[in-house]
Amino acid sequence: MATPTLRDRLTGLVLVVAAIAAVWFAVQGGEYGTVDLLRQSSRQAELRREIDSLKRIVDSLAAYKQQVLTDPRVQERIAREEFGMIRRKELLYRIASPDSQP
Repeated sequence: MATPTLRDRLTGLVLVVAAIAAVWFAVQGGEYGTVDLLRQSSRQAELRREIDSLKRIVDSLAAYKQQVLTDPRVQERIAREEFGMIRRKELLYRIASPDSQP
């Protein structure tokens, strides 16, 4: 057996490096490499949690809207809080401070 020459060793080394580069590119390279896929998977899970949270908010707002449209007690509470309305037989007293202008 002949001992491998320097040229044979370099050729073998280049082939090994090329094979490693090809394997690395197959795993990591391209538009959607492994790291990108992991990031996208993480982002997808985050977006799903956010969507679930927003769905719960929308459901509660829809229920509140239904109450506003149909429940007289909720309508009265809103009228009192937002518009300062009172019932017919109630008296409203406002006490003004002495330094206030009429």
